[in-house]
Amino acid sequence: MGNTLLNRRVQLRISGKVQGVYYRSSASEEARVLGLCGFVRNLPTGEVELIAEGPSAALDALIAWCKVGPPAAEVAAVDVRYESSTGEYLDFRVRRGDPLH
Repeated sequence: MGNTLLNRRVQLRISGKVQGVYYRSSASEEARVLGLCGFVRNLPTGEVELIAEGPSAALDALIAWCKVGPPAAEVAAVDVRYESSTGEYLDFRVRRGDPLH
């Protein structure tokens, strides 16, 4: 629980050509390498949503990666929102068809 106080949370909305280009699986792998917890999913709008929690430096590295994405992606914009860390995620996952998170 003490680590939660040192962690931050970020919510990203990534737009552009980001669906059907392995963006979610690539972002998930990058987040795991950085030691972050959270999830990534496609939105019906054609965007990708990513929520991650962890140390600020790791979040900054993930945000920088998300602005480029995997080779086939064409990222137009990344909307970044910082929030309070909740510690609710134990790992990082790709979510499919989950309307809540």
